[in-house]
Amino acid sequence: MKKKFKIANPKGKLGVLIPGIGGAVSTTFIAGVEAFKKNLGKPFGSLSQMGTIRLEKRTSKKSPLIKDLMPLADIEDLEFFGWDVYPENCYKAALKAGVLEESLIERLRDELESITPEKAVFNKRYATNLKGKNIKKEKNYFKLAQELIKDIKNFKNKKNIDRLVMIWCGSTEIFMTQTKVHKNIKSFEQGLKSNDKNISPSMIYAYAAIKCGAAYANGAPNLSVDIPALTELSLRNNIPIAGKDFKTGQTLMKTILAPGIKSRLLGLNGWFSTNILGNRDGEVLDNPKNFKTKEESKLNALQHIFQPELHPDLYGDFYHKVRINYYPPRGDQKESWDNIDIFGWLGYTMQIKVNFLCRDSILAAPIVLDLIIFMDLAQRAGMKGIQEWMSFYFKSPMHDETVYPEHDIFIQSIKLKNTLRFLAGEKTIDHLD
Repeated sequence: MKKKFKIANPKGKLGVLIPGIGGAVSTTFIAGVEAFKKNLGKPFGSLSQMGTIRLEKRTSKKSPLIKDLMPLADIEDLEFFGWDVYPENCYKAALKAGVLEESLIERLRDELESITPEKAVFNKRYATNLKGKNIKKEKNYFKLAQELIKDIKNFKNKKNIDRLVMIWCGSTEIFMTQTKVHKNIKSFEQGLKSNDKNISPSMIYAYAAIKCGAAYANGAPNLSVDIPALTELSLRNNIPIAGKDFKTGQTLMKTILAPGIKSRLLGLNGWFSTNILGNRDGEVLDNPKNFKTKEESKLNALQHIFQPELHPDLYGDFYHKVRINYYPPRGDQKESWDNIDIFGWLGYTMQIKVNFLCRDSILAAPIVLDLIIFMDLAQRAGMKGIQEWMSFYFKSPMHDETVYPEHDIFIQSIKLKNTLRFLAGEKTIDHLD
């Protein structure tokens, strides 16, 4: 198969821009990368580092590591930079997050202490429960965007950065819907200059990233790069974008279980989900306006997986409820419960109970790494706009308006690997013999 894409080699340093660099996810990710470099741990959960990919027929027995097939950026070439409303360096922030053992953090102290967040673009209206004061003083949105662009350019020059990826690891913002200001880049830039209330901090970061040539991925459920204006800008500037909301914890389990239930044509009466967590994300989500954003993201998956319009007898009237409860003693070790009421032959009912004691940041860290590596690959391959093949990593994946989003994790996995095969000039696999 002739290669369609000419992929530039990953020469030089890859700059990783992180809004929310002092949070649990960010510090767990950065500490993990530094640990890998020192051979203090392995990148479990990372497809880009440990995943294999089958080529040709099964009889060929060709399943190289993805990183051996594709020209991926080397972990050694990652350089970190970011912003946070709290001023502590990544060493202090990692200790405060309490995800990793202190003994490991101490062995990475020099590397983590060297990363100190810049002052953040922040508006309390969008995340009421955050109390940080490491915030830029400028009030005008357009000028704030210019300050971010300046920050990025200074980092790029100081560290001799060759390429850039921005990944939003900040808190969930309040629920928002698209308005006139989001329709095109002209109206968006006018909105920036007039401080339109429908432009959130995460949108300002996304705008600055695209303007600086950085691929952008949104790890939270809030409206961000997924507006027509920023999609237009990404296409114009040849920038790949992706999102949204890292697929961890309870939703990860849903997108594993639901396709199995559907594949056996078992019916669904109801799915009740509740969570307790005590990290910064839980604190932010304790505000109903912020929870609404997360709730919408978590509710979407089942509707799209079960497709009730195609299977009305099985899924036409199921009840789905999601709850998140802030419980400080639990910290980053979230616990989720699911009660699933299903039915089978002749309508006889059954139940499935799931109790998942997970570590949100441990599940999110390899997602952050993979998104950085694969978004950089997309950029070097000349791909632009929405990267639907990144759906594998998101609760609420961005998609073209002409199609529905794909939530089935197994289809998402096939889509991702077939995209990699295609980029490598290999035959895609349809599992026909």
